[in-house]
Amino acid sequence: MSNSLNSASPFSFSRNSLQGFAAQVLDLAKAGGATAAEAEVSEGSGLSVSVRHGEIETIEHNRDKGIGISVYLGQRRGHASTSDFSADALARTVEKALSIARYTAEDECAGLADPDLLACGDALADLIPGLDLYHPWNIDVEAAAELARACESAALDVDPRITNSEGGSLSSQVSQFIYANSLGFSGGYPSSRQSLSCAVIAEENDAMQRDYWYTTARAAADMDGAASVGRRAGERTVRRLNGVKLSTRQCPVLFEAPIATGLIASFVSAVSGGHLYRKSSFLLDSLGSQVFPDFMQIQERPFIPRGLSSSPFDSEGVALGDRDVVKDGVVQGYFLGSYSARKLGMRSTGNAGGNHNLIVPSTGEDFAALLKKMGNGLLVTELLGHGLNMVTGDYSRGAAGFWVENGVIAYPVEEITIAGNLRDMFKGIVAIGSDIETRGSRRVGSILIDQMTLAGE
Repeated sequence: MSNSLNSASPFSFSRNSLQGFAAQVLDLAKAGGATAAEAEVSEGSGLSVSVRHGEIETIEHNRDKGIGISVYLGQRRGHASTSDFSADALARTVEKALSIARYTAEDECAGLADPDLLACGDALADLIPGLDLYHPWNIDVEAAAELARACESAALDVDPRITNSEGGSLSSQVSQFIYANSLGFSGGYPSSRQSLSCAVIAEENDAMQRDYWYTTARAAADMDGAASVGRRAGERTVRRLNGVKLSTRQCPVLFEAPIATGLIASFVSAVSGGHLYRKSSFLLDSLGSQVFPDFMQIQERPFIPRGLSSSPFDSEGVALGDRDVVKDGVVQGYFLGSYSARKLGMRSTGNAGGNHNLIVPSTGEDFAALLKKMGNGLLVTELLGHGLNMVTGDYSRGAAGFWVENGVIAYPVEEITIAGNLRDMFKGIVAIGSDIETRGSRRVGSILIDQMTLAGE
C-alpha cells in the first residue's frame, strides 16, 4: 500500500467556505423568525474500483455535497436539506424548514444541545489534529484495479475447489463537514476511509459455498495487504465446504470476533435513548444494574488516533470524553442525544449520531484457548436474518459455522438456528478473546457464551 498521498486537496470547497455556507443559513433562519437553528454542511468524494476474474468490472467516481438545516420556532422543529449551494437555493431551503416548523406540533424536548455541554473552540482546535483522521490516498484507477486483482488472485489460488469469484474491490473515500448552531458553536474536520475486499465461491460434491474478507482503515498504510485479505477470503470459503446439519441440542456457543460485534451492538441499541424513552427495550432502567459478568468492561474511547469512530464532538456539537459504559458488569451509562435525554429527564451523553470506539477488553484467551475452554460446542461464523425482539430480549438467528469437539474444530455446519434471550446470553458470557478485529466502531474479540439452544434437524 505504498502509493503516495496527494498534497492537493480533493475537495471543491475550503473549510472557510463551508463555514460561510453554515453561517449564511443560520442568519437566514434568524431573519425568518427562528428562535434557534443548526446546520451541517458536508462534501465528499472518492473512487471505487471492482474487478472480477482479473478484469475491471466497475469504476465509480463519486462527488457529492449537501447542507441540512433544522430550525426551531419555540418548541416546534422543521428540517430541510439541499445539495444546491447557491444563495437562492439556500434561502428556499431555510424557508421550507421554517414552513414545516410552523405546522409542526410543539415538543417540549425539542431544541439544540445544552450550551454548557458544547465543545469549546480552543480545546477543539487543539484536539482535532491529534485524532489523525484524514489520510487522502492519491491512487488512480489502474493502481486500484491492480490491488483488487492481487486480492482476488490470492483468494483464487488458495484451493482448486474455488471455482468462481464475486470479485475484488477497492474503495478510497474522503469527506469533510462543518456543524454550526445559533448558540455560537462551529466545528468540523476532514476524514478519510479506505477499504479492500474480496469474495469467492468454492464448489464440491455439487454444493457451493461463498465467503469474503475485507480490511478498512483511515490510512491506506494501516490496511492489511492485498494478498493477506485474499488468502483469508479463500480460506474462509473453502473451510465451509461439506457442511452438515446438527440435531437440536443445548450447547456452548462461541461467536467469532466479526460476529461478536453484533452482540455488543444489540446491547448498545437496548440502552440507547430511542428504545429507552419509547419503553421498547428489555434493559429499561438498567442503569446501575448487573447485566454482564463482573469481569466484563465496555469502554467508550472517542479520541483514539485514526479510530474509525473517533471524534471530538457528536452530531450536535456536544463535547466527548472517555467513559466506562459498563464497569465490572454493571451498566454505568446510556447512549443519549439531547432529545432522548430530555425525554428521560437526563442529559446528553454525547451520542447523537451513535457510539464512539467501544472497547471490550479481552479476558486473556486467544482464539485457540477459547476453543479449548469451550470443549464441545458451536463456533458461529455467520448469522442470517434479524431475529431479535428488543422488547423482550428474545434472540433467534439462522447460523452457520463449525462444530467443535474437545477444543478442536471438527467439521462445518449449516442450516441451523441458535436461540436464547439476550439477558441470559449477556450474563452467560464466559470469556472474551484477544482476536480483536478493528474494522468498525466496536472492538471486541470472539465471545464465548455458556449455553444456548441450537435448533437443527
